[in-house]
Amino acid sequence: MEVSIVPTEYVDQCWDRVKVHLEKAVEYTYGRFTLEDIYISVKEDNHTLWVAFDDEGVKGAVVTNFTSYPRKKFVHLAFIGGVEGHNWKEPMLEILTRWAYDNNCNGLESVGRPGWAKIFKNYGYKLVGYAYEIPAADSGIGERNGKQQQQKK
Repeated sequence: MEVSIVPTEYVDQCWDRVKVHLEKAVEYTYGRFTLEDIYISVKEDNHTLWVAFDDEGVKGAVVTNFTSYPRKKFVHLAFIGGVEGHNWKEPMLEILTRWAYDNNCNGLESVGRPGWAKIFKNYGYKLVGYAYEIPAADSGIGERNGKQQQQKK
């Protein structure tokens, strides 16, 4: 199993073989992203595409970006998908942790469903929180899109 970064100028050449692996990841964004959004982020928005492949073809894909905080920097695993993960997760995580080190990062970070804990368990992951989604109120307290919102009484 091989793992490789995909330089931006080669994304178009492999995108059709990669996007099928990212479709499930898109489902778990609950409408936040489409495949087209991921493609654009890799081509234009400083995200990086990584692929795992063997003689039979692409087995998995990971899209990363750097996330900087006031005191730490991480490689964020924004999207992950593929088949036969047991064959490529170790080489992928090894490459990504080295990529993090080479780019002066403190480590890797990701947000995902609870099942990812099984995948990361042998890599010293630490659960630092959960992601929650609360819908916005049906009326605002200020302006939205240039129109004054009225509060309900």
